[in-house]
This record gives sequence, structure tokens and C-alpha cells, in this order.
Amino acid sequence: VPQHVWRINLDTPEEAHQNLSFGAADRWWEQTDLTKLILASNKLQCLSEDVKLLPALTVLDVHDNQLTSLPSALGQLENLQKLDVSHNKLKSIPEELMQLSCLKSLLLHHNELSHLPDGFGQLASLEELDLSNNHLTDIPTSFALLINLVRLNLASNQLQNLPADISAMKSLRQLDCSKNYLETVPAKLATMASLEQLYLRKNKLRSLPEFPSCMLLKELHAGENQIEILNAESLKHLNSLSVLELRDNKLKSVPDEITLLQKLERLDLANNDISRLPYTLGNLPQLKFLALEGNPLRTIRRDLLQKGTQELLKYLRSKIQDDVTSPNGEPPVTAMTLPSESRINMHAITSLKLLDYSEKQAATIPGEVFDAVGSNPVTTVNFSKNQLNEIPPRIAELKDSVCDVNLGFNKISSISLELCMLRKLTHLDIRNNFLTSLPEEMEALTRLQMINLSFNRFKVFPSVLYRIPALETILLSNNQVGSIDPLQLKKMDKLGTLDLQNNDLLQVPPELGNCETLRTLLLEGNPFRTPRAAVLARGTAAVLEYLRSRIP
Repeated sequence: VPQHVWRINLDTPEEAHQNLSFGAADRWWEQTDLTKLILASNKLQCLSEDVKLLPALTVLDVHDNQLTSLPSALGQLENLQKLDVSHNKLKSIPEELMQLSCLKSLLLHHNELSHLPDGFGQLASLEELDLSNNHLTDIPTSFALLINLVRLNLASNQLQNLPADISAMKSLRQLDCSKNYLETVPAKLATMASLEQLYLRKNKLRSLPEFPSCMLLKELHAGENQIEILNAESLKHLNSLSVLELRDNKLKSVPDEITLLQKLERLDLANNDISRLPYTLGNLPQLKFLALEGNPLRTIRRDLLQKGTQELLKYLRSKIQDDVTSPNGEPPVTAMTLPSESRINMHAITSLKLLDYSEKQAATIPGEVFDAVGSNPVTTVNFSKNQLNEIPPRIAELKDSVCDVNLGFNKISSISLELCMLRKLTHLDIRNNFLTSLPEEMEALTRLQMINLSFNRFKVFPSVLYRIPALETILLSNNQVGSIDPLQLKKMDKLGTLDLQNNDLLQVPPELGNCETLRTLLLEGNPFRTPRAAVLARGTAAVLEYLRSRIP
């Protein structure tokens, strides 16, 4: 940093030495002291102790540099309210920083911090603290003194537990502990009366805590854990809950008490071990989104799951009466199964129009599976969770009827031309495979509404998707996609959901804001700098509006 920047309050400006007839605008001796200094996105390796010559600073932003340490003189900036030192290489924080009694926002994310000063609780005015993406293994107990803190982000660290004292943060509204190693959550967390959003995704939780006092909790995200049981006790106090996300856990059942969550709008139970649901779920008045795919549901046909939330709720409501008469809700088993068909569920083919050969760890689909179809019109094919290296060529035989194909969790590295012959296809799930590209011939799938390509190996957005105008949902999370073409996306006037989480997007093109049909745009977990996490957290409409405001 040039020396005259630090001395800007002290030195007489150059023009004072030559120009002796001062207009009103040049009265340099009336200038006020510098209050904001932004040095972001440079190559600074250190900051001078001369920063103390700028005592009036309220904002200091040095994010995205190469700082390995901070000057202790920072502790003298007693008016400082916002300090952003994120995206640097800091290994520690000077104790002196704890003297900043006016500091409201402290952003330390994406550094190399492995511990924090014990005196952290002295930052009594702090309202926002972001420590995500560091190497922290524990949190100082003095955090309990941060009673004005509203947002605390501890995501992507190495925390194995949270101190129970954290519950003393009476103003905390948003707490993010995603991507750590938490096995439990302190029971006292449940006394945090102001908490509105709690993120516990990608930890090692086996159960959810009970929340007797969290009357205001609106969002609870606990996906990708090892939760086996959802207790009625955990649910019954959450009167305000609108989002409950429990995907990718090990839940076996859903308690009837879930219907107490009268404000619930989104319920995500995908990829669990749930075999039956309480039909009363259909009576939740606000529920707009219900995800159940990837569960061994016995009572709900898969084609029904793909028809969307409203159809599903209608079906559940229709079953509430029947529930009284047949409590177990098992489909009838016919005694008329021929020995040669024993591996193949003929009942599913004839009654449900479903050809199911999933979870067999098979390297190929046996010919008799296709032979069994005969002249039956099959609409749904499920070959997921096998060891397939390619799409079975005989799938083309089903081209006159099939609309839903699931090939997820295999080892498929390319899409065959046979698949491109399934002109009636509306839903294609091919997540968790080895795909790097899609063939241009997929353009022929003119009815395709939903494609799931999550957890593959795409480095670029597959361009053929831009030319399938019926697409409503594109799920491309957990790939390595580096860029998207907003102008092509804008032409896709049916596109409502675009999931690009956990990719390699270094920037989000502002023109994406013009894609006004998007209802759900998911961008978390990418390396871009803007929009910031705070904007992303406000939801799709806010992100699109932000992007539009950045169009040159």
C-alpha cells in the first residue's frame, strides 16, 4: 500500500503548494478524515502498522489478498465497524483485534485459521461473524458473551462439537455449522429463542436435538447426516418451521406428529430409508414442495413421485380414509408367478407399468428382464444402483411407451444413441455416474422435462440441453462446470429449476438475472466471489434481482 494512503489525513495535498486562490471546493483544510478504505482483490502480503494513522476508519476491506498476518495496530481503530479480511492466508488473529468494541461485522472466511483468541467475547457489538472455510477444531467459550450476534457462520471447519455456552447468544438468528464433524448438538442450543435458520448439513449427526424454545425457527437444514430417527419430541415445538431438509440420511419412518408443523412449505426427505408415510401429510396446508425420491416407499408408485408435490398430496389425502381399513398398505402378492419370472416383478410390469431391476449390483441387465415386458406398455424403467458401464441397448425396445428412466448410481460414462430414441421420455435420472458430456442426438428428446446429472464429471454445461425447450428442471450439482451461457438459458422459457451447487463457477454472468422463469436457482458451493453468500441466502428472486442490477 503506497505510504501516502496511510498518511492521507496528515499530509497537505500537492495543490496546496502551488494554487493560492482557493475555491470553495478546494478547502482541503476542511476535509474530514478517511472513514472507508477498500484494498480488496490485490496482492498484499502484509498490512503496515501505519494503519493506526487512520483512526476514523469505520470500514476496512482487504478481502482477496495474500495476507498471512494482520498488524496489531488494527486494535487502535476504535471506530471500526466492519472488517473484511476473508479470502486470505491468515493463520492467526492478533489479540489486539479484541479491543474493537464498535465492530459489528467481522468476515474471516476462507483463511487458514486453526484457533481463535480466547478473548473473542470482548467484541460485544458484533452482529455478523463469518468463520467458514477455515481449519478450526474448537470455538472459544467466550463466544457466549457475543449477545448481539445475529449471524454466525462456522461452516466448512473441523469442529467436533459446539460449546453449550453458545446458547447464551440471545440475538442469534442464523447459525450455519454445515460441513463439520459434529456428532451431537448441545441440548442447550434448543433454548435459543431468536434462532430462525439453522444449518447442520454434512455432519455426523445421528439424531436431531429437541427444540422446546425455538418458537421462531423457520428453516432447519440437516441433510447428509446419519440421522436414523425423527422424534416426535424434536418436532412438536417448531410452530414456525417452513423448511425442513433431511435428505440423504437414514430415516426409516416419519412420525404422525409431522402434521403439527402447520407452516411447513418445503419438506425434503429424499434418499432415506422411508418405506411408508403418514397419509395425514396430505393435510399440511402450506406445503408446496415435497421430495421423496430415493426412498423404498411401498405405498406410492414412482411415476406418482415424479408428478410433483400437488398430485402427491392429493393422493395422500385420498388415502386417509383407506388408511383406516388396510393399516399395512402392502400391494397384493400374486401366487401366479412363473419360476422363470421369479427375478422379475411381473405384477409391477402389468399393474404399475414399471420395469424395475435396481439395487442388484449387476454389470448388465439380463435379457430375460426385457423379454418379460412382452407387449406390456412400460412407462417407468428403474435400473439404478447397479454396476452398469453402459446404457442397455435393448432399452430402445421400450421407445413407444417409456417416459421415465432412472439409471442413477451406476458407472455409465456415455449416453448411447438408443437412449436418444426414447421420444416420449419426460424424466431422466442419471445422477452419480461418470458422464463428462451429452451427445448432440439428445436434441431428439423433445418432451424431456427433468434431467438429473448431479454427481457426474461434467466440466462444461452440456450445450445440447439448451436445445431441449421442454426442460423444466436441470440438476447439475456436484460436477466441475466452469461456465454457463445466460443468453441460451434465457431462451429456455419453461426452465423453473437450475441446480448448479458445488461446481467450479468462477463467475456468475449478470445476464442470468434475465432468466425470469427461474423459480429455483441454486449456486452455493462455487468459487465465485459475487453474489456473496448473504445475497444467495435471500433466495432466487433476490439473486436474480441482484444479477440484473449488475448488467452493464
